[in-house]
This record gives sequence, C-alpha cells and structure tokens, in this order.
Amino acid sequence: MKKTYTKLAGAVAVLACFASGPALAQAGAYPSKPVRLVVGYAPGGTTDISARMIADVLGKEFGQTFVVENKPGANSNIGAESVARSAPDGYTLFVGSISTAINQSLYSKMSYDALKDLDAVALLNVVPNILAVNASVPVKTVQEYIDYAKKNPGKLTCASPGNGSSAHLGCELFKMKTGIDILHVPYRGSGPAVADLLGGQVDSIFDNLPPLLPHVRAGKLTGLAVTTGSRVPFAPEIPTIAESGVPGFDVAAWFGLFAPAGTPPEIVQKVNAAVNKALTSDAALAASYQTNGFLMPPPPNTPQAFKAFMESETRKWGEVVKATNLQIN
Repeated sequence: MKKTYTKLAGAVAVLACFASGPALAQAGAYPSKPVRLVVGYAPGGTTDISARMIADVLGKEFGQTFVVENKPGANSNIGAESVARSAPDGYTLFVGSISTAINQSLYSKMSYDALKDLDAVALLNVVPNILAVNASVPVKTVQEYIDYAKKNPGKLTCASPGNGSSAHLGCELFKMKTGIDILHVPYRGSGPAVADLLGGQVDSIFDNLPPLLPHVRAGKLTGLAVTTGSRVPFAPEIPTIAESGVPGFDVAAWFGLFAPAGTPPEIVQKVNAAVNKALTSDAALAASYQTNGFLMPPPPNTPQAFKAFMESETRKWGEVVKATNLQIN
C-alpha cells in the first residue's frame, strides 16, 4: 500500500510539474517590473503605514520597485474593487484590513466579493484595540463600566474612528455580549475622536491601542482593557476584556496582502515567502512594528491559513452586522 501511494504521489508530482511549467517560469521571472500595492485609504493611516513598511522590504528582497498607490473611498471598497478587476499577474496587489471582511455584510450593495475575487497572500500584522474612558468617568475596570452602563442606560457615549471600522464593530460586539445600552458616536478618523474623548465630549472609546497608550500612561485616559484574546507585549499591565468578565471576547484590527483571484499560485507563494522572511528576520521591520504597536501575525502565515482566517472573520462580523441591524447603502 505504501509503495502504491509513493508511486501515485510521484506520478502526480510529475504531472503537476508539466501542467504548471508556464506558471513556474512566470513565477521564476517575477517580478520583472514595478508592482503596485493598492491601499483603500488616504496616506498616513495604519493601512497605509503597513503598506509602506512591506513595500520597502519586498523591494529590497526582490530588487524591484513596490509602489504604494492610495485609492480611498467607501471604507476601502474602491481600492479593493480596482484590484479585484486587475489582471491576475501579481503586479497589482491589495493591502486590505479587517474592513475587507466587515464590508461584505456591512454594505447592502457590493460590486465585488472579497472571498471570490481576491486571493489571500499573507497576513501582515495585527493591531490591538482598547476600551478607554475619560479620566472623569467613575470607572476603573470593565466590570465597573458594565455596571455603570446598566445603572445609566443610554447615558454613556462610546466613540470610534468611523462606521464599519474594527473599533465600531468591536463596540457593537461588546454591547451584544454584555447587554448594555451605550451610544456609539462615529468620527472621521481617530484624531478627532481622541480629541473629543480627552476634552470630555464623549465618555469612552474603542480604537487602536498605539495612539491611545501615551494618553493612558499619562493619566489623561483610563485604559480599561485591550480587545485581543491575550495581553499585548508592549502594554502587559492592561488586562483583556475576556479576562475582565466577558469570556471569549477577541477583536483586533489586522492588515493583509491580497492578489486578484486567479493569480498563479507560484507567484502568491513567492510573495508569501518573502513576507514571512521579512517578518522573521528583518530587524528594522521588527523595530518599526514595535514603534507603531504592531503585533506579528500568528503562525502559520500561509496563503491557506490567511484565507481560512479571512473566511472566519467574514462570518464573524456578518453575524454582528446582522444582529445589530447595521447597514450602509
């Protein structure tokens, strides 16, 4: 039986080599010209920072130019669709985020399907979110926040950097799991949301941890908990929401690399290998991640694992969107 299996496997391998010859040749020469990394947001945001970091290391690895192109609009849908409609040759890639998964159910009309029209290449990084409150709010823990909200239904306000963001959906998931009534206040970005939180115009916020951490450590804000399933290395003093009375709560922003569907698997694998090499051995990239509060993606960071993760995230947030009747037309 073992010999039969070995012979069969060998035959399949030989056939695969003949079948994939042109693709292998294409992958061997790749990239022979500049590669575009499309970002669905304006320059300066976390997605853009992630794209520029990886563009730099991929450029060095391949000895070719990787150009970041910003196509903002519709919570990254404009950029994503442009890549989904591009030639599947590896020369146009998309730097997506958790919004790429959320948008599939959040928008009532979608002109592309991220799961069908984009191929997962590699997860780039994970960014933890935090639940923080203005220092004047009389709570110091998640449980105190929940108790205060239940005693004062509809009184607490919770800011986020925008409708459909991971912070917004994290807030909605928190409301679902705790049964509290708090008012979500969306902003156009983290800057104005944090400014109003510091000024006392809103009581609390769900947002990326890195820009809020300095205010927490300065005592201007109270950091109640991070949203990830485990504590984060660069702020181990802050507990998780899960360990603070909401078991199973695990939310983080994430950023990943996608290609148009139908891109030769050999090219996808080649880019994935280059990304993983940079993540595991590039000291400058590791230092930049630490500076920006990024976490390395969990292993295995294969295209298959990233695809499964993307499918899981799409289902997860689809359930939240449905349960909370969130919809953008």
